[in-house]
Amino acid sequence: MSFREGHYFSLDENKNYSESEHFQHEIQISDYTPESLVNLWQKTLEKGMHGICFSMYENDQKPGDIIYGEQVNRRIQILKPYAKWVRSFSCIEGNEHIPRIAHQNGMKTLVGAWLSNDLELNEKEIEGLITLAKEGCVDIAAVGNEVMYRNDLTEDQLLEYINRVKEALPTIPVGYVDAYYEFSHRPRITAACDVILTNCYPYWEGCPIEYSFNHMKSMFESAKNAGNGKRVIITETGWPSQGGSLKGAVASHENAMKYFIDTQNWSKQNNIEIFYFSSFDEAWKVGPEGEVGAYWGLWDKNEQLKYQTEK
Repeated sequence: MSFREGHYFSLDENKNYSESEHFQHEIQISDYTPESLVNLWQKTLEKGMHGICFSMYENDQKPGDIIYGEQVNRRIQILKPYAKWVRSFSCIEGNEHIPRIAHQNGMKTLVGAWLSNDLELNEKEIEGLITLAKEGCVDIAAVGNEVMYRNDLTEDQLLEYINRVKEALPTIPVGYVDAYYEFSHRPRITAACDVILTNCYPYWEGCPIEYSFNHMKSMFESAKNAGNGKRVIITETGWPSQGGSLKGAVASHENAMKYFIDTQNWSKQNNIEIFYFSSFDEAWKVGPEGEVGAYWGLWDKNEQLKYQTEK
């Protein structure tokens, strides 16, 4: 997900951020030395996450490349001590290895079929998702990711894919992934989903770090209200460690650590299901998202944890 014109943070429009709420249940960077902030980040990570988004591609790879199971397995071994669930975004070109290997390693899976305006590839994705589910490798099925944002399909086309998967997989929760506000804007899609799968990115709305935690919670509440009692999962949220800024949102190591700590504490205290974005830095994302796109991982492009105290 990247910046969407017309959707950006404005403090004037968020009067509910009272001073008491602002400081409740979140850390303040100014209270920590650089070393103590890293220590707290490490302790938070070691307590474990509900879920993590799987970053597929190494430094010289990109979507469309065929990825083999050995690479997926290596990365699953890195992630499994820290997360109960893993989210994948596609069911072809080697992505099908992710849910299989994750299940072999005791992790649960949110498996996505990547939909676009290429109807032939869409067929492969949908059939791949159904096949993986019938193998027992899918705990939640996601039919499409931000398709409405990209205008790749019409609502009717997307609904046809969602209903097709629901019919094929009657015992598995099926949903669609998009930004939090899409679920109030598109009630037909919301009604078709068994589970609301929402992306919540204060950074991409230009939100300063000091307001980001509460803004993310308001995003979640928006999707929850639209879902009208349905299960709501945050399928992506995160903060980049470098790459510049967007309006008031600044990418930095300190801000990325703070955002991770705050969201994970909130997730555990309130039993909110979050898939953190993302696991590893991916160089290919520089193109579509600018420099900042390459720096969303908890691990760097060499699969090393980004924030570590000197030993």
